[in-house]
Amino acid sequence: MQKKIYLYLFLFAALIALYLAFSGNRRLASSVAENRSLETRVTQLEDSLEASRLEVLDMQYFSLENNDDALAYYDHLELSDPARYIADKLLETNEPRGDNPLVPYEGMENDFKINKIKVLNHRWILADFSDGKFWGELLIEYYLKDDLGIDFTVLDHFLYTRSDQ
Repeated sequence: MQKKIYLYLFLFAALIALYLAFSGNRRLASSVAENRSLETRVTQLEDSLEASRLEVLDMQYFSLENNDDALAYYDHLELSDPARYIADKLLETNEPRGDNPLVPYEGMENDFKINKIKVLNHRWILADFSDGKFWGELLIEYYLKDDLGIDFTVLDHFLYTRSDQ
C-alpha cells in the first residue's frame, strides 16, 4: 500500500512538472515575441527621433542663432542673445492701443499686433501679425545700431484672405 502512495505521488509530481515545463515554455515564447515587438518599436521610434532631429536642423538653417557669419556682425555689442534682443525690440512696437505701426493694415476685428517673430539673419525678420480673426505676415529689414537702437523697415507684407466668408 505504501508503494502505491509513493507511485501516485511520483505520478502527480511528474504531471505537475510536465505542466510547469510546458507552461514555462509558452511563457518564454510569449516573452520572446513581446521582446521582438518592443525592439521593433524602439527601432521605429529611434528612426522617427532621428528624422525629427534632421527636420529641426533643417528648420534652424535660416536662423540668426545658428548663423555664425551673421552673429559676427554683433560681436562688438556684447549681446548674450542678439535674436532675443531684436525680437523683444520688435514686440515693443506693439502699441497698447491701436494697430502696430509696422503693420500696413487696419485691424478689422481688433488691433493688428505682431505675434510670432523669426530672426533670419543680421538683416531680415519674418513676423506674423493678427487681430484675432485675420492674420498676415511681414518681411522686415532691420538695422541694429551701435547704441543698441534698431531701425525697422517693412520690405513686404500680405494679409491672408478668408475663404469661409
